[in-house]
Amino acid sequence: MATNLNKFRCKFCKICNGIACKNELPGMGGVFDNENFIKNVSDWNVFYNDLPDSEKNIISKIEISDKVGIGPVTGAVQNIGFSNEKDFYLPYFKIGFENNYFICVGDGEPDEKLQFGLEAVKNLGIKAYFFLKPYPNEILLKRIALVKDFAVGIGIDIDAYNIITMRNRVHLEKKTPSQIEELRNSCKNIPFALKGIFTEEDIELCQKVQPEILVVSNHGGRVETDKGSTCSFLVKNSERIKKCCQELWVDGGIRSKLNTQTALYFGADKVLIARPVISQTCKVMVG
Repeated sequence: MATNLNKFRCKFCKICNGIACKNELPGMGGVFDNENFIKNVSDWNVFYNDLPDSEKNIISKIEISDKVGIGPVTGAVQNIGFSNEKDFYLPYFKIGFENNYFICVGDGEPDEKLQFGLEAVKNLGIKAYFFLKPYPNEILLKRIALVKDFAVGIGIDIDAYNIITMRNRVHLEKKTPSQIEELRNSCKNIPFALKGIFTEEDIELCQKVQPEILVVSNHGGRVETDKGSTCSFLVKNSERIKKCCQELWVDGGIRSKLNTQTALYFGADKVLIARPVISQTCKVMVG
């Protein structure tokens, strides 16, 4: 376990805006000189500031209770700087739980990352959303069976095949509608989600599959995809996407209550946050 903040890869900036950690992968940064990461953060304010005062007044009254969750984060050793992967999950989930955020659990390589997340969920005595990377279906079906008794929702991070830090480590694949349907059917009565909606091709996939939950995301600016922010993508496409699902979520660059209210105003039903909670987790770990 790290003994001081300098051993973590987060820069602990006053405002987590992507400036100080450009291209730090592994690490807390992103791709494209952090272009998408930076835009994710800035565009919530840009789009809000362009609104007339009457609409800003509406936004200020939007209730955000039960609308915020923590993102499915793994890779605590590789990306954050923990000495032991297992040390991350329970403190991270506890911060979310204590702030009344719903919990999302991720997986990764090695397989123990999912087990560590599952153990932390059991420790807290809660259920969570589980987001799995696009491994071959035979692997995912086993992972779904492992977590579904503890899940309020199960999803696939469809853009994760394009994460630089996962390349050449495991086989991840771009999922077809038929592959997704097989996974969805295995979830039975548990809501099924697709996370990583950020391109026109993704929207076409959503129109074919129509899962219960869709998450607009560019993986915090960490995947090579179209350039731009999740805010701008949400504003442009929320009406189309909401026709394909029961709930529309968004992540990326949300740093304040006002950002959350702005996301809900532009069509999101819920939001996910990660980097600010990761930073807080690191601080808790060193006291």
